[in-house]
Amino acid sequence: MEKLKAKKKTRICPRCRGNGYFTVKESVGNQVDKVVQCPMCNSQGELDDESDDILITSDGIVALQ
Repeated sequence: MEKLKAKKKTRICPRCRGNGYFTVKESVGNQVDKVVQCPMCNSQGELDDESDDILITSDGIVALQ
């Protein structure tokens, strides 16, 4: 069996909920919303799910690694 390609599963970022950004209050005294880029997913909105990789072989067999 020969591996053709490995597809990584992704999941939605829990911090920004898939937007790539979120809002925070500037300060307690100044309740203005400030837009911040999400550092958890690098503003992509998705994270690679490291728990399972899907392997597709030349035989067409799909397996979890």
